[in-house]
Formats: sequence, C-alpha cells, structure tokens
Amino acid sequence: MIISARQWAVGLAGFVSFLNLYSPQAILPLLGNEFAAGAAEISAIMTAGALAVALIAPFTGTVADVVGRKRVIVFAMAMIAVPTAMQALSPTLNGVIFWKFVQGLCLPPIFGVTLAYIGEEWPRREAARAVGIYTAGASLGGLCARFATGVLADLAGWRTAFLMLAAVTLASALAVAVMLPREQKFVRSAGFLASARQMLRHFRNPQLIATYAVGFGTLFNFIATFTFVSFHLAGPPYRLSASAIGAIFLTYLVGTVLSPMVGWAINRFGRRTCMIGIIAAWMGGVALTLAAPLPLIVAGVAVCAGAGILAQAISTGYVAISAERGASSAVGLYVTAFYIGGSAGAALGGLAWIAGGWPACVALVLGMQAIMIAVVWAVWTPEPPVAPRRPSA
Repeated sequence: MIISARQWAVGLAGFVSFLNLYSPQAILPLLGNEFAAGAAEISAIMTAGALAVALIAPFTGTVADVVGRKRVIVFAMAMIAVPTAMQALSPTLNGVIFWKFVQGLCLPPIFGVTLAYIGEEWPRREAARAVGIYTAGASLGGLCARFATGVLADLAGWRTAFLMLAAVTLASALAVAVMLPREQKFVRSAGFLASARQMLRHFRNPQLIATYAVGFGTLFNFIATFTFVSFHLAGPPYRLSASAIGAIFLTYLVGTVLSPMVGWAINRFGRRTCMIGIIAAWMGGVALTLAAPLPLIVAGVAVCAGAGILAQAISTGYVAISAERGASSAVGLYVTAFYIGGSAGAALGGLAWIAGGWPACVALVLGMQAIMIAVVWAVWTPEPPVAPRRPSA
C-alpha cells in the first residue's frame, strides 16, 4: 500500500494530537506518588485535558470554516508544544492540571479540522481509507504517548519525557507544513454568524446526533479503561513499574495495523454492521481484564485497544460524510461530544474506582457499550455492501 505525502501528513497530525493528549496516562501512578495524590485526584489531569478539548472544539470548527484548513492545523501543531513543555516545568499538581487544560485547548484545531479536510478533499470512496490512515497515526501516537513516556519516566524522569514530546511536536508541525497541500475544495463560510447557524442545523440531522452519542461513549470507555487499568496493574498483586505499564500499551499496535482496513470493512459489510460487531468484541475484551492472570489482562487490553480505535475510525468517518455543509463545525461538535465523554469517563471512572476498584470500572464501561450498541442499531442507517471494482478488460 503506497501512502502519498498528504496521507502521511494527516497521519502525522493524528499522531501528534494523541501523543500529547495521552502522555500522562501510563505514569499517573508515578505522578500520584510524586504529588501525594490518590487515583481519583490524579485522574483530574486527564479530565482537564478532555474537558478543554470539549469546550473549544465547536469554535475551532467555526474558525476553520472561515479561515481555512491547513493554516489552522499547522498553527495549532506548533502552539501545542508550549503547554507540553510547561507541564514539565510545573512544580505542583495544580500546575500540571492547568497546563494540561491549556494543552487541551490547542488540540481540536488539529484533529477536528484534519477530519474536515479529509471529508472535503478526498472522494467519498477514498475518504474512509484516509480516515483509516489518520486513525492509524492517532493510535500510534497514543501508543508512543504511553509507552515512550513510561520508559523515559523510568530512565530520565517524567519531566524530561514531556520536554522531548514538545520537541517532537514542533518537528511534526514543520513536516505537516511541507507535506500537506493547501485545500482545493474548501468553500469559505460567509462569516462566523453564518457558520454558527450551520452548526445549529447539524442538530437536525439524526445520523449526526447518534454519531455524537457514539463518540461520547467511545472516549468514555477509552479513558475509563486505560486510566484505571494502570492503577489496577500498579497495585497488588502485579505492582508493575511505569515502564512495564507503558509496555502493555504496545497493544495499541493492534489498532494501528487494523485501522487502514476500515475502508475495506465498511465497503464489505456496511458501517452499522461493522460498528455493532466491533463494540461487541470490545465488550468481550473489557470482560477479559477481570481475569487474574496478567497475560489474560494484556489480551483483554489488546482487544479494547483495537476495537476502540476501529470504532473511532468508523464514527469519525461517518461524521465527515454525513454533514451536508459545514464539515468543520460538524466534526467540531463530534469532537466536543467525544471529549465530554472522555472527561465523564475519567470522573465517573474515579468514582467507580473508589466504590469498587477495577470490577466497578469494568461494569461502568460495559454499561456504556450496551448503550452504544442500542444507539447504533436504532438510528444509524443500514448501508448495503459496496461491490468491489472489477478490473477493466
């Protein structure tokens, strides 16, 4: 499979956004020890980042509908290095939480506008593959955020790890500026007011509303699972180090490998059927983490990583092609729902952890996944499979 320069660019945009968003997750137990904070308190770092993304996402879509796509993407990628570095320099937990919130404000212009760019610049049949490449980059970024940060935290300290992430982010911004072509099919909005009216019209589209609900559940489950499984594995009887916990997140490679195949699966089985099957597999993976042997927990985490990333690829692609106009604002609303879900997953996951430990967190996630299946089944429009192209004679 040959990947073009602009496909590399959108993949790199996904990589950088998730590299920065999830960098604290594998080292939360370590940060809890350094700042003398419990699991529910230290998870506020993840809550702050997700909440900031949710708050700013609709407005970045509106700005991009007026200013343009590439300009917003590259500027945001360059700016995000600042709060990433400042987290490393913060002497208190409140300082880390504050700069995580600021970092979250910089993220929607990257992934939200990148998805809108894909929806507009690629033909419909090719857009699913482009979204798959973007999602593969995002999953690889999430993997590196957890694995590399965990290893570097053990070797050189978590502050050095964050400074290195800031340097990688700046280099990536330069690469995207060179590789990503200026948008060709972008139609500039008449102004912020017109774009805001378009955003409100998205709420009349039941397919978009249902997809926003799926997005909410997707990151809710991701954050609730991957935040608190770290505390589960850091505690008895496993007592894994930051490096070992980070290594478990190599399971993200499952999603990285499978994401580019999303387009083929959608064309073969239809979007609704694919999503229901993926969520069902995800439920099985979550349930498997209740097993005592560590290898079974790792296997369950691998299923969760792969299924969750595929669910994200399908739902984001559906938003990009379902919006009749104002693609950026439609994606912005999706991103808002997605990260409100992540913030809720961290907060409610913390309450579940306090109430009943890891089994309570698993029950919370399974309940949300059941709701997601019900929404997809009831609202998403069934799609007939797309016949493969036959070679011309």
